[in-house]
Amino acid sequence: MLILVLNSGSSSLKYQLFDIEKKAAVVKGLIERIGGRAAKAKSHTEAVQLMVEQLGDRYGAIAAIGHRVVHGAEEFNKAVIINGRVIKAIRRYSVLAPLHNPPALSVIRACKKKFARTPQVAVFDTAFHQTMPQGAYLYGLPFRLYEKYKIRRYGFHGTSHKFIARRAGYVLKRPLNKLRLITCHLGNGCSITAIKFGKSIDTSMGFTPLEGLVMGTRSGDLDPAIVFFLMERERLSAKEASDLLNKKSGLLGLSGLTNDMRDIIKASRRGSKRARIALDVFVYRIKKYIGAYAAVLGKIDALVFTAGIGENQPYVRRRIIQGLRGVLGDAKILVIPTNEELEIALETYECITAKPQNAAKTRNFLISKFLRFRGNSAPSRL
Repeated sequence: MLILVLNSGSSSLKYQLFDIEKKAAVVKGLIERIGGRAAKAKSHTEAVQLMVEQLGDRYGAIAAIGHRVVHGAEEFNKAVIINGRVIKAIRRYSVLAPLHNPPALSVIRACKKKFARTPQVAVFDTAFHQTMPQGAYLYGLPFRLYEKYKIRRYGFHGTSHKFIARRAGYVLKRPLNKLRLITCHLGNGCSITAIKFGKSIDTSMGFTPLEGLVMGTRSGDLDPAIVFFLMERERLSAKEASDLLNKKSGLLGLSGLTNDMRDIIKASRRGSKRARIALDVFVYRIKKYIGAYAAVLGKIDALVFTAGIGENQPYVRRRIIQGLRGVLGDAKILVIPTNEELEIALETYECITAKPQNAAKTRNFLISKFLRFRGNSAPSRL
């Protein structure tokens, strides 16, 4: 069975084709700069056509298509087969994810034409976090604003957190519904999730991906009054303020150099005070969230690092866990490569077969196989 996984960005289309029987990724590709002057594709619709050409003979053998969709609001807590109702919902929630839901919708529509009889499945970034209790997801705003606009914590990176949580249970040889985990997705975008017995009970990103940790270019948590202060003193429009917090802050803003952690570490070791400050703030915020989630969980069975920084920067990991032994107790510390595309393929498979038990067996085989990418045959430990 061939399952095509599509990840639509604001100006890109990433795709990967999985062969479930052979337990292998057989094709993957990336179409970038969609809509740009020198772009091969002027729209996401054209990008789908280009992808079909690149797939060649495999095009006709695809059994299902899984789409990464960023925002499903409160309506979706699991992957769903795409129909008219789901399409309307994705369009409706575009106001909450204006850079991601619209291109995903364009790709879904283009695929309906190119793959007319092939089932399509939506896998939402926000779905995994729909198990959070109200005490965790509500803000201290007038309740009518939640009722009217659904302003609440949604959380993101759910597909990644779900994948590494399941993998952690497999590695520890313990049922996921018996584990208390803190999963740290640390890349250019960063988030931490507290997972109790397989369910997300709190996560650092909020109404948007801006909240929480210091990230590559995002500020993370700050006093909301700072925004009003800066808008008045710097005479910023709402868009300019948003750009400042989302695109010019974080590691980039603190260091004045870069948003790349590799370069931050190098500059810090060469004596750059700003780079050292950026690294200190980044690490401190993560430590604080780990401590908070340890209190929420009561006990931690494992602390898991993943994504670009989490997987590849042992220096950062060591700094994060330094001094936390009293908080972590006897928790295992794991480094598990994430694979969001594989998780989407597995959820698509589960959705179209409606056989979760059989899918779980296939999942374990696939995960073991796919963790060999980047030269890792197994998760590592600190």
